[in-house]
Amino acid sequence: MDENALSAVGVDAEDERIYRDLLRRPRATLPELAAHTGRTAVGLRRVFSRLEALGLVSRMAGRPVRYVPTRPDVAVAALISRREEGLAQARLAALAMLAETPRTENLAPEELVEVVQGQAAVVQRFTQLQQTATQELLVLDRPPYAQDPTQQNVAEMERLAHGLVVRGIYDVAALEIPGKLRLAQESVTAGEQARISPEVPMKLAIADRKSAILPLSTDASAHADSAVIVHSSTLLDALVTLFEVLWRSSLPLPAKSFSPSAAESLPDPALFTLLAAGLKDEAVARQLGVSLRTVHRRVSELMDRLGARTRFQAGLLAARRGWWDDDNR
Repeated sequence: MDENALSAVGVDAEDERIYRDLLRRPRATLPELAAHTGRTAVGLRRVFSRLEALGLVSRMAGRPVRYVPTRPDVAVAALISRREEGLAQARLAALAMLAETPRTENLAPEELVEVVQGQAAVVQRFTQLQQTATQELLVLDRPPYAQDPTQQNVAEMERLAHGLVVRGIYDVAALEIPGKLRLAQESVTAGEQARISPEVPMKLAIADRKSAILPLSTDASAHADSAVIVHSSTLLDALVTLFEVLWRSSLPLPAKSFSPSAAESLPDPALFTLLAAGLKDEAVARQLGVSLRTVHRRVSELMDRLGARTRFQAGLLAARRGWWDDDNR
């Protein structure tokens, strides 16, 4: 068990150790606990004073001095409730502070755009943008990345679980990263509405159509170590419009993952998506875990079946025939 499992509710590691000792020896006197823990009686009194303030122990009347531990489930539940009340008060205070700040339409032009420098700062602001979005998050996903693109965006998954609407458009270059397709499909399964496009011009995230973050560099090989924060303005409106235009011209990304055994069955949405979006056959084979020969054969079969002359046309025809996952339409 974690030696400082109660740190989240304000109990430091040393105080928690004393509390656990008392749970194991509920009838021990102060001198007995001092001898067992190697602490002085004065030091223990200070610890018990803090534990008593937190509701974890109570002092018994009489002599010798004894402390009774509160049941852990009862004590921790009370601490959690107290912490939640504090957080609720902090939220109310934040709203009050917001009311005191100038409205964005009254901001000076130079205040409508912020420049963030440093990779850690960019990650922090992007995470903050995700956490503060209450209705909708719009995302253009393409390199460069400030975080490891082979790791799932845990913060987004948590927000999806709480009902946040997330719409994402993945660039072909993003899905060429090994494992990225699987992560994208996990997000779709969790509720993200995702599409794929060969024409994503930049990386972008827009929260509630009120603020956005985008990197300053357009070099896909560079690190995302600087970004621009855009607040409500005609510039932000233009970014929202750009997203909507790209959304209408993109193809749905299916939630179901592809397995090699499916290569011989009916047309597979993942195969359509990657081909129509412009991935090379080698990248498609790598993402779907099949041989290059299998990809060549399936592409030929699917195009013949659809009567398509190009891969993109095959994707559009497949969509019209309902071969895509309806949840991403």
